[in-house]
Amino acid sequence: MEITFYGHACISIATQGKTLLVDPFITGNPNAAHIDIMQLKPDYILLTHAHQDHILDAEAIAKNAGATIISNYEIASYYGAKGLPYHPMNHGGSWRFDFGTLRYVNAIHTSSFPDGSYGGQPGGFVLEADKNIYIAGDTALTFDMKLIPMRTALDLAVLPIGDNFTMDVHDAVHAADFVQCSRVLGYHYDTFGYIEIDHEAAQKAFSEAGKTLTLLSIGATLSV
Repeated sequence: MEITFYGHACISIATQGKTLLVDPFITGNPNAAHIDIMQLKPDYILLTHAHQDHILDAEAIAKNAGATIISNYEIASYYGAKGLPYHPMNHGGSWRFDFGTLRYVNAIHTSSFPDGSYGGQPGGFVLEADKNIYIAGDTALTFDMKLIPMRTALDLAVLPIGDNFTMDVHDAVHAADFVQCSRVLGYHYDTFGYIEIDHEAAQKAFSEAGKTLTLLSIGATLSV
């Protein structure tokens, strides 16, 4: 399984011969100016919630690639009404796709489209495929995370670490404990001033807790 970081909270996952793109916010991120979204050809686009910094490029990429959008009922239906292929989900539900099983799990955050319209409730995803991955989305630390390892032994947890809008590094260390995963990919950091972090301090915090935090440069890939 190959995971590529496209900045902010956008990653792609190549697994079982399919490519999943999560929360595409690329053209609005100056740090990702070298990424051409028209070169991205995902089979599926996963959206954790409706905020602009997670959906900005979803429609354009989906139209160009013919991708199916997977999200909560409200977000998926929003894109379905635009004529795009979609699969709606809701908290606690799972579905067996051709790339593996995906479960939509709780997140503590907000969710509205850029125009202020309702974007359903935010969530994260647990992916069971070649490897098992938890994609937390934008969230605070929550005891609900402890439910995840009751069903799924994780190989990687993708956790927000930028603070202010989500968990900070120290809460993310606790989140890794809750989901019983010592290998963490950090995201949702450094895009703008509110969420800039000290990389060395972040990695030290995880190391002192016996865990590994990976911080990828934009366009770099991690093998799981």
